[in-house]
Amino acid sequence: MPEGHTLHRLARDHTAMFGGHTVTVSSPQGRFAQAAARVDGVRLDRVTAYGKHLFYEWASGDVVHVHLGLFGKFRAYPGEVEPAAGETVRMRLRGNHFTVDLTGPTECALTDDAGVSAVIARLGPDPIRRDGDPERAWPKLQRRSSPIGLALMDQSVVAGVGNVYRAESLFVHGTHPLVPARELSHDQWLELWTTLRTWLRQGVRDRVIITVPPAELGRPRSRIAKGEALWVYKQERCRRCGTGIRRWDLGGRWAYACETCQPPP
Repeated sequence: MPEGHTLHRLARDHTAMFGGHTVTVSSPQGRFAQAAARVDGVRLDRVTAYGKHLFYEWASGDVVHVHLGLFGKFRAYPGEVEPAAGETVRMRLRGNHFTVDLTGPTECALTDDAGVSAVIARLGPDPIRRDGDPERAWPKLQRRSSPIGLALMDQSVVAGVGNVYRAESLFVHGTHPLVPARELSHDQWLELWTTLRTWLRQGVRDRVIITVPPAELGRPRSRIAKGEALWVYKQERCRRCGTGIRRWDLGGRWAYACETCQPPP
């Protein structure tokens, strides 16, 4: 499942492609056909993101809510010639210079401002957004005896954090994923939030996740290979101390930790 930086990047890209222009909207697959007809030929004002959710805001007041889930993907085709559409395309956006196809989303539905507010009300603060407030998440963390590794992946606590950012942020703060969430101090939470906010925002710019500082690798961000960009996620050994990385199932997703740098509770 893509993490929050990917959704914010998509929102920026799609706004740049289609924002302020009338857009042809269709559903080759047919499952979104009725809603597509409603916004077909209407001006798309902008696309916004909150956590792992996208909102396409039309001049008519309609909003298309997209949640990619595990299997959803966008594919963009530059050029004035419209490519052939595959039968699995749920929603196609077509402008003068771009075509964007959406396949396999968990959610692709027509809604309105009230529907958007209802979705956001279920979510925790988004570190990428300017209105993201770590204090909104703090009371929820204080009430949880479950592991912080589970809490960070709960979108009702923090919106946009996925498995990579979970593993990497806990590592750099020396916190084991199994530490009970309520055992974090307020200062520890604010430090963790600052790291997540910094990395997620940088991920929007880079389009990739890089958590190992470029200075440690002796090369600029643009020349960091995928395999050397992370501390513990999908690593055999800790890049800091060389200890073998422990991997285990935590809430249905793989957790990663160096139990030398992150002592278990």
